[in-house]
Amino acid sequence: MLKFTAEHEWLKLEDGVATVGITSHAAEQLGDLVFVELPEVGATFKKNGEASTVESVKAASDVYCPLDGEITEINQAIVDDPSLVNSDPQGAGWFFKLKLANASDADALLDEAAYKELIA
Repeated sequence: MLKFTAEHEWLKLEDGVATVGITSHAAEQLGDLVFVELPEVGATFKKNGEASTVESVKAASDVYCPLDGEITEINQAIVDDPSLVNSDPQGAGWFFKLKLANASDADALLDEAAYKELIA
């Protein structure tokens, strides 16, 4: 199941774990990324906590943790090659995996149709 936040993150939910990244819209707005900083595996975050930082030629921006949970995995590939986020933001450009503290919290996030309305 795919969910979205008003802060332009996407979440792919599987068995209480969310793969998290930034949306195509966010990647386009930021421009070419030159730096990505990811959280530590094992770190815990509250909803809307600053989990990652991205820098483009235009600006630096925080990526927020969409829900309460613990980081179980990070995508080292985007640290090594930030352009992956631009070329495939909702695929190979994912940021981290989050074991949700409460999986039902995801129900309150936007579905794809609602996110498309938000950015229209």
